Amino acid sequence: MPLTRDQALLLALCKIKGANWYVLAREAQRLDGLQRLVAGETTETSTEALATSAAIRSAADRLPDLVEQAHREYERGEAVGARLTTVLDSDYPTTLRLIYNLPPFLFVRGTLAEQDLRSVAVVGTREASDVGKKRAARMSRLLVEHGVTVVSGLARGIDTAAHQATLDAGGRTIAVIGTGIRRCYPPENRDLAERIVENGALVSQFWPDTAPATYTFPRRNVTMSGIAQGTVVIEASSTSGAKLQARLALEHGKK
Repeated sequence: MPLTRDQALLLALCKIKGANWYVLAREAQRLDGLQRLVAGETTETSTEALATSAAIRSAADRLPDLVEQAHREYERGEAVGARLTTVLDSDYPTTLRLIYNLPPFLFVRGTLAEQDLRSVAVVGTREASDVGKKRAARMSRLLVEHGVTVVSGLARGIDTAAHQATLDAGGRTIAVIGTGIRRCYPPENRDLAERIVENGALVSQFWPDTAPATYTFPRRNVTMSGIAQGTVVIEASSTSGAKLQARLALEHGKK
């Protein structure tokens, strides 16, 4: 399916330096929101919104070039079988719409199904103990038995154990990844990622060739919390992203 005009405009706005993606996502969902954004206007008056408006106005003459860049990003995702969904589209995850810091777009390999509304994130440390991995696997199997989709982040340790146990139990799993959809991190999970595509979905909120970075994983945790009904932290260090996700889940009104 080709990129629509509105999708291309939204992606183009995301290409503007200084434009806050969360502000773009919130504003674009409002009535005539995309048209206001293109004009450099927002209904919000926060510091982030005002800075976003100013950035868009200063880049107005570059918009046609940014639209071309958006089309190229879309084609990179399409080349690996990924489809695009944005906050402008009806197939954007309903659970994710409910949070204030939602991503404006997602690249998806595999399928997001209606049943995925019943989903729980199972997360934890990359440096997992054997006991932690066993608990992650047991929790995932119990969720599958109750018809719940297991969400995790494809990382080493707890995440890997959760995805693998879910698939082995015949369940559905969603991996919300901290890279672009054309990349796999860690690289040893490439085969696992392909299994997930066949029995769930890989989801990325970044440009398709985005490399893993310190900023990508905290953002990924925001989206993982938002897409699930709740979060289970199996095992985590004091600085773990899993603990960050637990705090986010509470902010999002999740379990």
